[in-house]
Amino acid sequence: MERQTPKPVTKKPDIPPELAVFKTNKTIPAVIEKQVLTALSFYPELKNTVIRFVFKRRIKSSVMQAQPVFRTILQGRENRAYRINISAVFRLTHSVVPIHQLPDVILIGWIGHELGHIMDYENRSNAGLVGFGISYVFSPAYVRKVERIADTYAVERGLGPYLVETKRFILDHAELPQTYKDKIARLYVSPEEIVEQVKKLEEAKVAEQKQRQVPVSGRRP
Repeated sequence: MERQTPKPVTKKPDIPPELAVFKTNKTIPAVIEKQVLTALSFYPELKNTVIRFVFKRRIKSSVMQAQPVFRTILQGRENRAYRINISAVFRLTHSVVPIHQLPDVILIGWIGHELGHIMDYENRSNAGLVGFGISYVFSPAYVRKVERIADTYAVERGLGPYLVETKRFILDHAELPQTYKDKIARLYVSPEEIVEQVKKLEEAKVAEQKQRQVPVSGRRP
């Protein structure tokens, strides 16, 4: 009797309870589940939001892309659902790398940025979302504006260091097509500006804490 070679077993990543709570209404590929849930943990506002993370063979001019599901726009804001398309492979000049093999910090930063877009969408009316789509296609200035908004959401929620690592990974990668790096440099917030945003946010938090600690004098009982 011929002996059969056992098939390798793919072990699912261990998801700690503090991350598992963010799986509500989410569809996530198993190989990036932990990284996605880590990014989601910075956005408690999106805990119950319906979001599908979908691998695509190719996304034109992008690696990831957040968008509302069009049919849900017609149903009212409270019934909206979103999709984040993710290129299944990271395309380099002479090779491709499966996206899930990128360092965790890079994936978390990238996904965190896309979730910043969803935060932006959540604050727009249905008509506003339609206008967003049109302007994004035809106006580079509008692209710069909304990419800054997405990064601001991410920074304010504590993802600044992840964003910096992701942007530096892109801009400093020797094997990424120069046209893609030029697009990122032209339309997106720079790592240095993200660092400055994080610094200002931390300074504001320190100032607020000091203000709370100052005793209020001169009040009558």
